[in-house]
Amino acid sequence: MKRLSKLEGILWSVALPGFPQLLTGQFLKGALLVILEFVINVNSNFNQAIMYSFLWEIDKAFKVVDYQWLMFYPCVYMFSMWDAYRHALDEKVKRSYLPFVFGAYMVTVGLMLSPKLKIFGISLGPVFWPMLFLLPGLLIGFVIRIIMNHISKEK
Repeated sequence: MKRLSKLEGILWSVALPGFPQLLTGQFLKGALLVILEFVINVNSNFNQAIMYSFLWEIDKAFKVVDYQWLMFYPCVYMFSMWDAYRHALDEKVKRSYLPFVFGAYMVTVGLMLSPKLKIFGISLGPVFWPMLFLLPGLLIGFVIRIIMNHISKEK
């Protein structure tokens, strides 16, 4: 089985969830993640929302996105990243999943709040708000992981 570096695994997951798993010979898991990503992406109209968001046509992005489908996306995306990261580790890092879990959680929160949130009266839409919410999610996850690993060393 081919090994990827942690960064390589995460970056391939950013490009297409499931791709690092396919590259490392985990064909069933990789195919399932690619299929899930495709089904969620198509049914949520996410690519169209991304296009409108980058063109700064935020109202159109809100209108095309299907939240019922898009709510699944952060979990599939972050699971693929965590799985690629986990398989790239030479040693097992305790609770390596925490930043990814809290990242997925906060992206989902950012997605749910995106219709209501504004900065200086401007909405960042259903794409950029969730992206911004990823940062505190990762930070919270890393902090909790450090604390939990520190507590378990003391015992």
